[in-house]
Order: sequence, then structure tokens, then C-alpha cells
Amino acid sequence: QVHLAESGGGWVQPGGSLRLSCEASGIFVSIQGMGWYRQAPGKERELVARITEFGGRDYVDSVKGRFTIDRDNAKNTVYLQMMSLRPEDTAVYYCNTFPSRSNSWGQGTQVTVSS
Repeated sequence: QVHLAESGGGWVQPGGSLRLSCEASGIFVSIQGMGWYRQAPGKERELVARITEFGGRDYVDSVKGRFTIDRDNAKNTVYLQMMSLRPEDTAVYYCNTFPSRSNSWGQGTQVTVSS
């Protein structure tokens, strides 16, 4: 059974940084495409960043140059480093496989960017 536990969210002022972590069990992130997704109030969940099993990385245009997805195979953990945060980045952030698995969504971690 796949279990994904997100952490690292919080409140930050515009321009600040956060690093999110996603500890995985039941899968190996080293051989599985993984993604970070987010859902803002009143909006649909969207893919923000993904890393393929080969290490390739893709980002949604709105976060390019500000967010970096990475993984630590030894810790079986995926990270999302977020810099230059903006109020529009406020959302609940989730990790999941890519493509996502409907029964693998975790609780997510709230990121709030405001002054």
C-alpha cells in the first residue's frame, strides 16, 4: 500500500522560501515518476512539478525558475524547494506519483504566502 506523507508547509511572507518534503512508503521514488501538486481554495488541483524515474524535471510555467523538485533515493523522499514565493502560491500542496494514483493522496501540507 502506497503511503505519502507531506510536511514542511507553513506561513511565509512574499519573497520567502520553504522546502516541502514527501516521505514515501510502498513505492520507491527512485524508479517512479513523482509529482508535487497543489490546490488553492476554489480551484482544481494542478500539477506543479514532476520528476521522472530518469531524473528529468518539468514545471508549470508559473513556478519555473522559482521551484525545484528533487529526491533523495536513500531516504525515499521527494522535495520541493520553493523560493520567491508569491501570494498566488498559497495552496495545499500534495505529492503523488506521476501519473497520480487516486488512492494515494495524502493530507497535504498548507502553504500560506501573505504579508
